[in-house]
Amino acid sequence: MRRTGSGRTALLAGLALLAASPAWADIEFYQSVDRNEVGTEDTFRLTVVVVDAPPSAQVQLPAPRDFEVLSSSRSTQRSIQLSGGGPAVIQDVTKHLMILRATRTGRLTLPPAVLTTSGKTYRTEPIEMTVKAGRLGPPPGQATRPSLPDPFRNFPTADPFAEMDEEGDEPVIPRGDSDLFLRASLDRDEVFVGEQTTLSLYIYSRVDLSSVDAVTMPKLEGFWSEDVESPTQLSAEQKVVNGIPYRAYLLRRRALFPVKAGALAITPAEADITTGFLFAGHRVHRVSNGLKVKVKPLPPGAPPGMANANVGSWQLSMDVSPTRVELGQPITVKVILDGTGNVKNVTPPKLTAPSALKVYDPSTTDRLTPNKSKIQGRRVQEYLVMPQRTGTFTLPALEFPYFDPRRREYDVTRTDPITVTVEAGSGGVASTGPAPAPLQDSANEQKNVLSAGGLRPLRYQARFMAPATPLWQQAFFLPAVLAPVGLLFGVMLLGQVRGRLFAQTEAGRTRQQARAARKRLAAAEKLAGAGSTTAFYAEVEKALMGFLEAKLHTPVVGLTREALGEKMAASGVDPERHSQVLFVLEACDMGRFGGGAEVSERNRILDQAEAVMEGWEK
Repeated sequence: MRRTGSGRTALLAGLALLAASPAWADIEFYQSVDRNEVGTEDTFRLTVVVVDAPPSAQVQLPAPRDFEVLSSSRSTQRSIQLSGGGPAVIQDVTKHLMILRATRTGRLTLPPAVLTTSGKTYRTEPIEMTVKAGRLGPPPGQATRPSLPDPFRNFPTADPFAEMDEEGDEPVIPRGDSDLFLRASLDRDEVFVGEQTTLSLYIYSRVDLSSVDAVTMPKLEGFWSEDVESPTQLSAEQKVVNGIPYRAYLLRRRALFPVKAGALAITPAEADITTGFLFAGHRVHRVSNGLKVKVKPLPPGAPPGMANANVGSWQLSMDVSPTRVELGQPITVKVILDGTGNVKNVTPPKLTAPSALKVYDPSTTDRLTPNKSKIQGRRVQEYLVMPQRTGTFTLPALEFPYFDPRRREYDVTRTDPITVTVEAGSGGVASTGPAPAPLQDSANEQKNVLSAGGLRPLRYQARFMAPATPLWQQAFFLPAVLAPVGLLFGVMLLGQVRGRLFAQTEAGRTRQQARAARKRLAAAEKLAGAGSTTAFYAEVEKALMGFLEAKLHTPVVGLTREALGEKMAASGVDPERHSQVLFVLEACDMGRFGGGAEVSERNRILDQAEAVMEGWEK
């Protein structure tokens, strides 16, 4: 056969394939920071870059003593570069990102990172850092933007979107608790008296949370507070703090209304938090930061009737139903205050009415409808008004002064006067002439007018009777006078007789109780042989207690052993008999609760009880 090709052709093909294979670059290893001058409250980024290292390479990140590591992450990427006619260049890049914070001031050094591969060791250059006290710049990833002209600078009010920012400044990550910490924040830290500021309490966590066991809210001295939001379940939202991602859990949100001017302090909140799940759970205690609020007094020039609680935006109205009513029927008047502010602490103006209308004390109802953490709603005061006579009467207009903190000026909201007509009821006396005009509300109106017939004459009657017999000459007079004396002597005689009978009866009762105790002891003797152990000892104890009650003349059931001993000592019982009584009672307790089941033991206790009773009689 004829061969197609040759060995030289195969060799040339192998060399061409080798030339077309991708080429790998040399290893690159270095580290860098986003800035070299920071403050003790600033965070900065340290990036360690490894280029084209084998998969078996080991990287040891810096472990600085003067810096706190808040977070670390790792990312990889591969790039392929093709050149004209040459092999493809493949580059693998691995980046290690660390977010650090200095623990002290001065000129500090970040140590080098170390890379080990194939028996070789690579080191990066150390980095010098200058650390000053406080905060010098924005957190990583928050570049400063050039200031733009304010589009609302020509508006008379503040920024209309200001209330959409519910949170205050970004929280500061505490040292030592960077994975789980508790933070309180205010949407505004400078307000007027009576103006709302919203307090939010969050948990920031980078670990798994199981539950929040207890939350202690801060003391709010100088504030009126209302709950805005109190979640019953943990719901996380992603937030980035100083370039570090956290899961934030809202615990409480409250609306605060300062009641006095000055610098008011809000103490830290506390929470007990369980992390992990099941047997890996761990309970920790966290304390939040404290807060301060600068409260400005209301500006001068307040209208009459202005109170510190009348701050916000309000609208006053009055509802009267019905406006035409019969005499004796009630009128309902509602004074309604709608708006944004401290709804539950604001007081609507008091209803006034003519003297012909009797106004009763109102009942107050509140309805809160929070909107974007702002307290707003309605307060209604409902009055019951009873007309006292017919006529046409006017309920005067009401005024409510308030201070609007957004416009920074005072304002007054008013109602219109309302006319009420009171007519005679359907059961009234009809007049024969034309209907008179309704009476007007006048203080000089005639009252207590006599009827047309004038005064009627007085009626009198008289009759003559013979003089009656004097009382002392009546037959019942003498017995009635002597009866109390006889009754007194009878009561005294009855008392003496009862005393003697009682003395005899008491002695008889004692003997009767002693006999009953002996009978009960005889019944216990029948149980000594074959009866229940518990029943036997209970019967002996009852017999002895009954005997003691008869001899000591006082109830002894329920007394402790010490109290019973004091009773016997007070009655003159000798110590030997005292010891016998306590011995029998202790033996009964032991026998009922786990001992003394033998017949011989029962007989011995029975003999002791009989000896106590027999010895007492001698």
